[in-house]
Amino acid sequence: MLILLPPSEGKASEGSGPPVGELSFPALDRSRRRVLNALVRASKRRDALDVLGLTPGLAGELAKNVELKTAPTLPAAELYTGVLYDNLGLATLSADARRRAEESLVIFSGLWGVVKITDHIPPYRLSMGVNLPPLGGLAAFWRAQVTKELDRIPGLVVDLRSSTYAGAWQPGERSVTVRVFRDGKVVSHMAKATRGEIARALLSQDAEPATPDDLAKLLDNLGHTVTLTTPTRPSRPSRPSRPWTLDVHIPS
Repeated sequence: MLILLPPSEGKASEGSGPPVGELSFPALDRSRRRVLNALVRASKRRDALDVLGLTPGLAGELAKNVELKTAPTLPAAELYTGVLYDNLGLATLSADARRRAEESLVIFSGLWGVVKITDHIPPYRLSMGVNLPPLGGLAAFWRAQVTKELDRIPGLVVDLRSSTYAGAWQPGERSVTVRVFRDGKVVSHMAKATRGEIARALLSQDAEPATPDDLAKLLDNLGHTVTLTTPTRPSRPSRPSRPWTLDVHIPS
């Protein structure tokens, strides 16, 4: 099973380890260097805030980006903070759950493509939604390479990403996209907490779900109110298959 996560805008302020070195999915390394170089150049521009989609209050992040090649690192498990990661609670997982997290969790990143929680990376600021000169939109830039890497990993895919990061890989009908509803409406901020809780619950189980039905039954048994929807077939055979959808309904 793979559990797909977005990164978080909130990150630890600094690391203490050596500069970034070997990462998971080494086939992405050449592209990682291209994005890193482009980000450093973009962060030096006069219009860097506009290019990177940052507010004036985040101007200090530009200096961090410029120094990324030599910046100290820390494990991705400790780098990403925020609501989803607070509720996932990687630091408090049992030993078995932590092992499953190291195997199953895949974090999408505008800078690194995808990483595992054991990868040591520095704090950075770059969304997958950025159109980064001269590479263009990062979701499109990463798509073919990430798809090649992740398509070869078998099993159910539980997709807890935000829409910005979903464009970088579309696993098709072996995946389940999790949406969060409250009072019949899709929610965003509360969705982060619920997704973190779901990821933690899945990692804490001895047996992992093998099918979308297994996933829905497991979450139902854990007290979640869920609705599983079968994917519609694409209008043309040449188009990629669509994922299952699992709606999680949280109380008002």
